[in-house]
Amino acid sequence: MAYVPDRITREHGKSQDGFAGHDLEVATWPVEPGRYRIVAARACPWANRAIIVRRLLGLEGVISMGLAAPVHDERSWTFALDPGGTDPVLGYERLEQAYLARFPDYAKGITVPTIVDVPSGQIVTNDFPAITHDLFFEWRDHHHDGAPDLWPDDCREEMETVMEQVFRHVNDGVYQCGFAGSQDAYAEAYRQLFATLDQLEERLTGQRYLMGRTITEADVRLFTTLVRFDAVYHGHFKCNRNKLTEMPALWGYARDLFQTPGFGDTVDFEQIKRHYYVVHEDLNPGGIVPEGPDLAGWTTPHGRERL
Repeated sequence: MAYVPDRITREHGKSQDGFAGHDLEVATWPVEPGRYRIVAARACPWANRAIIVRRLLGLEGVISMGLAAPVHDERSWTFALDPGGTDPVLGYERLEQAYLARFPDYAKGITVPTIVDVPSGQIVTNDFPAITHDLFFEWRDHHHDGAPDLWPDDCREEMETVMEQVFRHVNDGVYQCGFAGSQDAYAEAYRQLFATLDQLEERLTGQRYLMGRTITEADVRLFTTLVRFDAVYHGHFKCNRNKLTEMPALWGYARDLFQTPGFGDTVDFEQIKRHYYVVHEDLNPGGIVPEGPDLAGWTTPHGRERL
């Protein structure tokens, strides 16, 4: 998947990463409160990252957000959740319109999250890892008091390594299982997924969060897969060695985050299930959406405050 790589930055042509600004080789747009709109979808794990980070940093009054419907067709995500099926700020029925407003011949994927420049109605970027990175580093002047340090300097190198492992074998790993083109490809993705989950289970047995005692972007990235695991990936994507609820540390960790403001209150399990089970017609031709699993466990005590 190729993304529109533009960035929104405090300084033209440069990115702030906690150190000195460094030059970028992509187009940059200025940080400007009220100018941009994040289009996300509660169904999508990649978009869920942006929803969570925006909420944790207190950027709701600085960058508006539109929510796409969980079911879409081959053309685009739609705004079917909004009255009249139209985004109230952009005036669009489909996210595709923001892409075509800037690139009339755009032929790549229409993805969420997407940041749209409201005055022009054009896409700025849909580069999802850069979006959450920049919400932290580039929009710092607009974070609310007490916003978490999602990219702490003292563990940055280790965190990057952990996030790469999580992305390759967990975030993307479940998709490699679900859309494997052969038995061998599936078996290898399955092996890597559960080997990594076992490593994370061991890591989280002795510490509350991935990087220790505070929440970081690494936790946001892992959470969006874990919260979908039993509802979707275990059955729909054949990630069925065990359920999340059968891994004590990971299940406690996921509940801990779910019960933290900004995490669980951004999750809509019904939209998640409808997206995967209806959109993926090749995996679920009948379009039947499961009634389960029982969600009551997400709000039970997790006991991880002691770590």
